[in-house]
This record gives sequence, C-alpha cells and structure tokens, in this order.
Amino acid sequence: MTTSIFDSLPIYIIYLSICVLMLISFEIGYQISRHFKSFKEEVEPATLTPMIGGLIGVLGFLLAFTFSIATGQFNHRKQYVLEEANAIGTAYLRADIIDTIYQKEVKQLLKEYVDTRLQAVSSTNINNELIKSVELHYLLWGEVSAAALAQPNTNTAMMIQSINNIIDLHEKRVTAGLRDRIPMSIWLTLMAISFMTMTTIGIKAGFTKPRGLVAVIPMILAFAALTTLIVDLNRPQKGLFKVGQQSMISVQKNMQEGVK
Repeated sequence: MTTSIFDSLPIYIIYLSICVLMLISFEIGYQISRHFKSFKEEVEPATLTPMIGGLIGVLGFLLAFTFSIATGQFNHRKQYVLEEANAIGTAYLRADIIDTIYQKEVKQLLKEYVDTRLQAVSSTNINNELIKSVELHYLLWGEVSAAALAQPNTNTAMMIQSINNIIDLHEKRVTAGLRDRIPMSIWLTLMAISFMTMTTIGIKAGFTKPRGLVAVIPMILAFAALTTLIVDLNRPQKGLFKVGQQSMISVQKNMQEGVK
C-alpha cells in the first residue's frame, strides 16, 4: 500500500508531505511539553539531549541503510538493461548461422522485441508491453526450436542458448523494475523513527518559550530531501532518476541499419 501511494504521487508532493509531517511531529512534541505540567515535572531537559542525539543517529543510520538498498536496486536495473541489449545483439548475429528458412523470421521477431522493450519504458500501461514481450518469447522459441529439430547442430544449439538468455533477462528486468522494491516494513520503521525524533525535539523545545524553528526547519528540509531521493530511486517507472536505455537504442539502430 505504501509503495503504491508513493508511485501515484508527484515527487514534489511527496517532498512537501514529508516536510509537513515532520513539522507536525515537532509541533505535537512542543504542545505536549508546553501544556502538560506533570510531564515537565517528571522530565529533566538535560536527559532529552542524549536521547535526541541517539534518535537522530538511528534515523541517520536507517536513512543510509535504505539509501543503500535503493541505489543497489537502481544499479541492478542499469546492469540488466546492458545485459539484455548484449543478449539481443548476440542473438541477432547468431541468427545468421541457422537455416535461411528461419533466419529472416527470427531477425524480424528480434527487431519487434527491441521495439517492445523500449516502448515499455515510456508506456502508461506497461502490462501490455510485458504481455507482448512474452508472446514474442513464444514465437522466437518456436522458430529456433523448429530450426534445431530440422538441423540439429552446434549452430542451432547456440541460437537456442541466446533466446534462452533473452527470456531469462526479461524476468530479471521485470523483477528488478517492478517487484524488487524497498519493503513496506522499512518505510513504516522510517516513518516511526522520524516521528519519534521530531516529537522528542519538539518536547525539548517546549521547555523554552520560543520554538527554535530556525534550527529545526533546515534539518527537516534536509531529512525530507534525502527521504524523497530514496523514494524516487525506488520508483523505476516514474522516478526522476531513470535507467538509461542507450545500449538498447544502439542495438535497435544497428538492426534497422542492417549492421551484422
């Protein structure tokens, strides 16, 4: 649910929402401290300083951990695009060594496959492109299987291996791009620790009359910016940081020009 909410909102709305929520958490702590006299009697301001430091440290560690997950997923997506482009290019070249009866059809299907993969990146309904990709898998497999049955040799075996690699990499890209996301439990933990941190800072601010927003707001903006960056890296389809498709575009161009 959390992931789907992040995916559906513009990135600036996410940033502003995080800022507002952290500011509200601070205000809640401030109001608790200002209006509950019994609370003030039980809590010493000096004990809050190390508590705040510890919470900020935990929050910083969790942000770094989450950022590491997001960048790792982003790097995997980049790597799989390159690997898929190489696999398709290899399969296109190897199509020259199978029987000419199947060669033309295999090359045409590979061209369609590259076009489909590139369209999926900007498609508003990626499921349609994924379905078409799977359909092309079956067509390609049917052609190379027929070639192998008609003329079983090393050449057709290499062609089958190439098509198998393409199918495997499709599943890797789908997994990395659509399914391999930061778990909801981590987002909920991050939200909870952020709330506790800002509330505790607000409580400490309540022991003095001024809120001290001049010092708090820059921290809120910084933490919100880093959290928003993590959210953006975790949104493969809508993020500002998108995986480049230059390797696939190069393969497409080579096919269109007939480069072998």
